[in-house]
Amino acid sequence: MKKTNFENILTPMHHNHNTHDHSHENEKKTLWVVFLTAATMILEIAYGYWTNSMALLADGWHMASHVFALGLTWIAYVVARRYSEHEKYSFDKQKLLALSGFTSALALQIIAIIMAIEAIDRLLNPLVIIFSDAIIVAIIGLVVNALSAVFLHQKHEHNDHNIRSAYMHVIADGLTSVTAIIALTAGYFYNLYSLDSISGIISSVIITKWALELMKNSGKELIDFNSVKNNRNEN
Repeated sequence: MKKTNFENILTPMHHNHNTHDHSHENEKKTLWVVFLTAATMILEIAYGYWTNSMALLADGWHMASHVFALGLTWIAYVVARRYSEHEKYSFDKQKLLALSGFTSALALQIIAIIMAIEAIDRLLNPLVIIFSDAIIVAIIGLVVNALSAVFLHQKHEHNDHNIRSAYMHVIADGLTSVTAIIALTAGYFYNLYSLDSISGIISSVIITKWALELMKNSGKELIDFNSVKNNRNEN
């Protein structure tokens, strides 16, 4: 049945209203996850130094990088909501986010290098690790990541790349937490301090991979790589 003119007017308005409501809901969800992840990050880093656990420390710093990324996701929602239809402001939101992403990737890479150096030093000069406390905090980190993932999970009919990115960040954090828990538990039962250091090295490699990929993707966005490639193909 063909739509009337009145229905044709109402349909996009209804769609935009639903999109706006859904984005606002995702904005609130992301902010809660930022607070929750930041609190857990502080706990893991503090206890990482307290217990001399490189695995826990690596998990905490990895979570710190994702707190920054999740914060950018939240800012994207705020900027889109406040300025997308503002007459006085005209800018490319994707460029702003790409610049922030590239900057965070550089900071993340520096953290990964420092972590790798410290983990190798701990491997050569092991310290006594308070395994029991470190394991408890690592489990808390995993639980927080699981709750955040459930909170950020979206239905298939909603195609929100921002919330999808945030979801993938907490999943990655969860995997790092699992690595830390395995290393700490094995170290606790077999008294192997080296496993903790090896876990820190593995985490630094994972973070490096994530940082390089982020720099590559955000760098392409900054220089309009796809546009340049398309223009070359046309010529």
